[in-house]
Amino acid sequence: MELGAVSAPEFFLFLPQMRFGIDDIVERAVAAESSGFRGISFMDHLAPPLAESSPMYEAITLATWVAARTTDLIVSHLVLCDAFRHPAVLARQAVTLDHASLGRFELGLGSGSVPDELLTFGVTTDGTGARITRLADTLELLEAWWTGETVDRPDGRTPVVGARQLPTPLGRIPITIGGSGPRTLELVRRHADWWNLPVHQLDRLDDLRPHVGDARVSTQHLVAFVPDAAVRDEVAATATRRFGGLGSGLVIGEAGELVEHFGTLRTRGIERFHIWFADFAPPATLEAFGAGVIAALG
Repeated sequence: MELGAVSAPEFFLFLPQMRFGIDDIVERAVAAESSGFRGISFMDHLAPPLAESSPMYEAITLATWVAARTTDLIVSHLVLCDAFRHPAVLARQAVTLDHASLGRFELGLGSGSVPDELLTFGVTTDGTGARITRLADTLELLEAWWTGETVDRPDGRTPVVGARQLPTPLGRIPITIGGSGPRTLELVRRHADWWNLPVHQLDRLDDLRPHVGDARVSTQHLVAFVPDAAVRDEVAATATRRFGGLGSGLVIGEAGELVEHFGTLRTRGIERFHIWFADFAPPATLEAFGAGVIAALG
């Protein structure tokens, strides 16, 4: 597909960190980096969704380890759950990872996508509205602390008095916020560099875009990459067995088909794609996707 004047999209590897060993995760991160992926994003849960008995690693610790084992790859999350961390702790963690990675950390933040785990682990009984209010408060505090100035907000949702944090970030830490509700879009407009639109709401992109200000658009896609036509049926059957419940959220295709798919979305203004591979992203898949899709759209 000829993109003309449209700039090349960015591709991130979305890698839910369950059922993998640490070395497996690092192997995939290194392969993604060498294959043209711009970044890697992890999930943030206290138990793996729909797989509670599976082993899983903590999100920020893992991102720090991966940043230490890569050179250029952006490390991020899609997304961190605001309720898991006090704003002061999150502010400190973000700046630490920003410095440790030499500016390769991006902060993805949300109000919590699995309310049941918040109850199971005793985090909060707040409903959606209260959690969004807390997220708004956190975002304001983060941006205030990252200036290096003393913050006094004794009457805020999170009361702070004479609170200051140093060092400040190396530069701006980019913020990603996902969602499509009116209050979430307001937070995107006020605070976010990236707006992650749920892929099942792509048909609303043109209607919602005016509400997000200058935030750039990203989406997440579950992809079953077909390396060769001879194995298409096998790849499709395996992916459908694992993820068929997602319906149209599963994209199955060879390199040329995926170039067409993502190229078309790029012309609609989507600048970043978080790719979740149905085969759990072995290095061979990452290398083939990089050569056949990322390079073609570059």
